[in-house]
Amino acid sequence: MQLAITTGVTILATGLFLAPFGSQLDDQAMRRALAIAQTAAEPDVARDLVATEPSASGPVQQEAERIRGATGALYVVVMDTHGVRWSHTNPAAIGYHVSTDPGRVLAGNEVMEIDTGTLGRSARAKVPLRDDRGEIVGAVSVGIAYGSVRDQLFGAVPGMLLYAGAALAVGVLAALLVSRSVRRRTHGVAFADISALLDEREAMLHGVREGVVACDRRGRIRLVNDEARRLLNLEADATGHTPDEALPPGRTADVLAGRVDGADLLTVSGGRVLVANRMPTRDGGTVVTLRDRTELELLGRELDSTQGLLDALRAQGHEHANRLHTLLGLIEIGRHDRAAQLIADVAHTHRASAEQIAERIRDPLLSALLVGKSAVAAELGVPLRLSPAALLADRVVDPRDLVTVLGNLIDNAVDAVAGHRPSDPFIEVELRAEGTTAVLRVADNGPGIPPEMRERVFTEGWSTKPPDHRPHGRGIGLALVRRLAERYGGTAGVTARTGGGAVLTVVLPEALAADVPADIADDSVPADQLAASGESR
Repeated sequence: MQLAITTGVTILATGLFLAPFGSQLDDQAMRRALAIAQTAAEPDVARDLVATEPSASGPVQQEAERIRGATGALYVVVMDTHGVRWSHTNPAAIGYHVSTDPGRVLAGNEVMEIDTGTLGRSARAKVPLRDDRGEIVGAVSVGIAYGSVRDQLFGAVPGMLLYAGAALAVGVLAALLVSRSVRRRTHGVAFADISALLDEREAMLHGVREGVVACDRRGRIRLVNDEARRLLNLEADATGHTPDEALPPGRTADVLAGRVDGADLLTVSGGRVLVANRMPTRDGGTVVTLRDRTELELLGRELDSTQGLLDALRAQGHEHANRLHTLLGLIEIGRHDRAAQLIADVAHTHRASAEQIAERIRDPLLSALLVGKSAVAAELGVPLRLSPAALLADRVVDPRDLVTVLGNLIDNAVDAVAGHRPSDPFIEVELRAEGTTAVLRVADNGPGIPPEMRERVFTEGWSTKPPDHRPHGRGIGLALVRRLAERYGGTAGVTARTGGGAVLTVVLPEALAADVPADIADDSVPADQLAASGESR
């Protein structure tokens, strides 16, 4: 294709140059004839024309032939005002009328033209012949043989073709170099194959269930597949912008921009837990792949909770076995009244704990979560209690979101208190409604959080626990809490607790339905100990 284009352009350029070249030669020939005619129309010729008769040996003929021989003109014809020749290359034509109309030149006009006369086709020029007083006494007609003009044209063609051939050779060489460069850049793949590969790439990128974001060497997004657009909630015009322009400030933008290094980087975007990996490209850009780990993260946390419950149940099984052994001993020694009292105390304690939670927290998922977390916390030696202000009706719009928030808050509090080991450990949970706004607050008497770190605890990937002790979370729990709060238009923050420890508060507007059940009383319940197993031990 390049060779064909180069050859065609060379031929076109040569043709465009040759087309006006003939006209230029004609114009040059006519102007040369005009210059000769003006030279021949001198006053001496005009005086001889008036003073003598037309003759082959007359002074007019001799002067005209001298000029013709000196200039190489085809002819130099001098005529009078009647159009009668006084000179001619053929002396026999002297005295006869010229073959063309001399009216224009005898009227005082200079004439240039390509015409055919008695001597053939020629480039001719005619000028008036004037005497000393300026009156027209005749005219001079000069012709340049057209064959000489054609010879000049043909003589110039080989040189022009030589230049055209040289230009064509340079074009061919440039085409070959460009072709080699293109083949090297395309790794030898033909253009038809490139089109097929592009179609396959588009189908593959938009068909995979992983997000793909490609950035150029300047850090601007140049490709986003459908899954990445969904996971990152990108606008349709995100292409051409930097990650900082297309995404809200945070860890996700930092990961895409390359400000965070590492493999399998965890980040939270729009409430989704994503695993990101960056791969540099040969042109200086990067390709970032994103995997949605939200469900897996939730399953991992549920498994952690289940494992904690199993541990708590196992511990309670041992505790119940100890009680049964105690019961058996009391019966064997005949202390039946003490055995009956022990059974009543244990049953009342368990029933009171569960009933207290269910009475204050009417949503079944949240109350079940609190019962399970209290058992896990008690197993770790951290009593979990309900705040006197805790009161939440069964009108939660999406209990799963509140379960995620409350579970993460309690898990972090349990870890903080269990690791700190205060003299009188406890965790206090408060859930209450303010209209349609749900307020969740978890307080503990652990080591607390320094003021300079109270914002960093909500950053993805940041945690006070060492990596070996956080196999699933890796700093994602509180980041999810803040993302959920922001999705509701609320807030998530941490403050210091009076007496030591931390208070994490999450406000979720519109998390509750507007109607309030009538059976929720306003009376308060004392902040009794909830962890029955912890009390019994």
